[in-house]
Amino acid sequence: MFKDNILRIKERISLICSKINQDPNSITIVCVSKGRTAEQIEEVIEAGITDIGENRVQEAIIKFNALRTTNYKLRTHMVGHLQTNKVKDAVRIFDLIQSVDSLRLAKELDKQASKINKLQDILIEVKTSKEATKFGIKPDDAIEVIKEIAKFKNINIKGLMTIAPLVDNPEKARPYFRKLRELRDKINSLRLTAYNLPLLSMGMTDDFEVAIEEGSNMLRLGRAIFEG
Repeated sequence: MFKDNILRIKERISLICSKINQDPNSITIVCVSKGRTAEQIEEVIEAGITDIGENRVQEAIIKFNALRTTNYKLRTHMVGHLQTNKVKDAVRIFDLIQSVDSLRLAKELDKQASKINKLQDILIEVKTSKEATKFGIKPDDAIEVIKEIAKFKNINIKGLMTIAPLVDNPEKARPYFRKLRELRDKINSLRLTAYNLPLLSMGMTDDFEVAIEEGSNMLRLGRAIFEG
């Protein structure tokens, strides 16, 4: 079943990409496996998705340890809110931490990554909506925060991430995605880092097509994969 769901997702991605003249292979699908079993994740991997995202560190440890007994080559993502007391474990198990939402968290990531001689890839989570339940750096603060984070030696900023509010029409999510893309472009034009930020992680099951139209090249999909 998961294989069929993934094929349908890829068809939808290809259709959108053809409309905006973008290579569908430039879009990374991150399977968000919150609440799913290692066996279910294996089925997804066998269907061709090897980027796996988790919301909680402890749940990720259990699943990734189980998957290490296989020959799969995975890229692991932290996509949920990360507390500073979980950073030590996070830098050991995640290739990309997408939810860096404060200078304090980035500082602790740099500290723990330096202890294991790791250059930790991260995304800066930006709060593009005004929802009280959302985490992230305010857009107006992002430039100054990124200037500081860019100074850390054991952190590599790869791009930005946002979560749009739940809406009844995907079009209503468009302004939040556009705001993130415009912010990323501004950061790159100001050369706040020694390298451009290539990644825009935005778009989930209910709104990923609009996100692609607004520049997303990394999607975080859970229900679309596991439930169709």
